[in-house]
Amino acid sequence: MDTTVTDHLLSTTRAVRRKLDLDREVEPEVLAECLRLAVQAPTPGAAQSWRWLVVRDQETRNQLGALFREVGAAYMRNRIAAAGSAAHEQPMKRIIASGQYLVDVIERVPVFVIPCLLGRPTGRNAADAVFYGGIFPAVWSFQLALRSRGLGSTLTSYHLEREEEAARILGIPDDVTQVGLLPVAYTTTQDFKPGTRQPVEDLSYLDRWGSPLF
Repeated sequence: MDTTVTDHLLSTTRAVRRKLDLDREVEPEVLAECLRLAVQAPTPGAAQSWRWLVVRDQETRNQLGALFREVGAAYMRNRIAAAGSAAHEQPMKRIIASGQYLVDVIERVPVFVIPCLLGRPTGRNAADAVFYGGIFPAVWSFQLALRSRGLGSTLTSYHLEREEEAARILGIPDDVTQVGLLPVAYTTTQDFKPGTRQPVEDLSYLDRWGSPLF
């Protein structure tokens, strides 16, 4: 395996918002390829309890977009207020602008992919770790597959604040849990770079909490 290729893919798959191509169609067969790769991800007990709802219809995207925007706009206002003067300085200014852009154009993104799980969370940490852990590896695999084909996405959760309304729009049964919404489009650039992250030595411990890893 050529680790230079895989390392580049893993380190440059970003949350894409402002660099989504809103005018280019996403071919159904490309989405199908990416979903086929996604469901190769590990699944607890081989349950494969994931379901994937691909939304292409414009009117449906308009309805979901309205929910997304209502929650997202309120979130952005609160975030700006909490940030204070920092909201007008980098890097916070760039982060806020990116988030606000997606809120403003959400219904123009060509495809929404909504990952779902059969069942509902229990509220117990151990059980819910398994429940949600059954789909997030597949979501990440889907995003990596998109990236390798020139598409971008970001895992959003705004519409989950209005999950019941979204379920009615989409015909999702009561015993199915939506876990996010992925706006999917080709990207306007492929020049993505690794993100700024804290040193792993500051985030990782050996044997006991707080004990240096190295």
